[in-house]
Amino acid sequence: MQLNALQVFRAVAEHGSITAAARSLRYTQSAVSRQIAALEAETGSPLLDRLPRGVALTEQGRCLLGHAEAVLDRLDTARRDLAALRDLSAGRLRVGAFPTAVAALVPRALASFRSDHPAVALSLVEGLTPGLLKRLVDGDADVAVVSAASDQPFDGDQFDLHHLVDETLLVAVPRTHRLAHRRTIRLRDLADESFIAGSATAEETLLRATLPAGFRPRIDIVAAEWTGKLGCVAAGLGVALVPALAVRAAPSDLTLLRLHPDDVSVRRIFAATVAGRSRPPAVRRFLTHLDRAAGLSEAGG
Repeated sequence: MQLNALQVFRAVAEHGSITAAARSLRYTQSAVSRQIAALEAETGSPLLDRLPRGVALTEQGRCLLGHAEAVLDRLDTARRDLAALRDLSAGRLRVGAFPTAVAALVPRALASFRSDHPAVALSLVEGLTPGLLKRLVDGDADVAVVSAASDQPFDGDQFDLHHLVDETLLVAVPRTHRLAHRRTIRLRDLADESFIAGSATAEETLLRATLPAGFRPRIDIVAAEWTGKLGCVAAGLGVALVPALAVRAAPSDLTLLRLHPDDVSVRRIFAATVAGRSRPPAVRRFLTHLDRAAGLSEAGG
């Protein structure tokens, strides 16, 4: 059955008159009559009794009217729901992010997004980049904020990448450290220092992207979380490489030193979605909030 024919049939039933229904629909009377005749032919049943004044539903017509109203009401609900997704007065946004992006970048973007679109349900999952990309592919996240070292590019065929910011690494030392007064530092100056890292194997940590040839740090303490790493540094147990995005979470009893340009390492930060899948309206809007938050991060705000 054509939806238009059901709409015409419902209007005739409501007005009790083909003429009145045609007037309300802005159709000609003959066009309404043709629609009703076609519907009766399709159902194989008389739907209206033509009376001297107006029309009346037959038993079959009363039966069809209930179904027609259910179909048309469901269609109206679907239209409203789709409109709500478009204008972000409903829906959801599932975000994944790697740990240091959760220190400030992503929360800032989520907070401003929620302020603009309070009716959209938000969720955030923290994880490492490989796991976040898997969540995207599996459909468990709508967008993921991920990082990539210069020597480990992403698969551009599998993911659409929206570049947010290039992040440098800083060196965290205790405020009482012998080099704490320096503005920049060379990694070779730390050859005798103990490094606090997330793994005892330098190649599996942030150190992998920054170590100059031949430099092998001594790793005495392994701490997986940034609170643990920075706490160990503050206690004077060693030094650590700290992503710039994590600076907001650095304790006040630390000094953060910039690396010399010859030693500096850059991680590229992206908002990733799955290639070939359309971005929902909430994701498209969230990217603008991420851009704004990334601009604040670069400016040190």
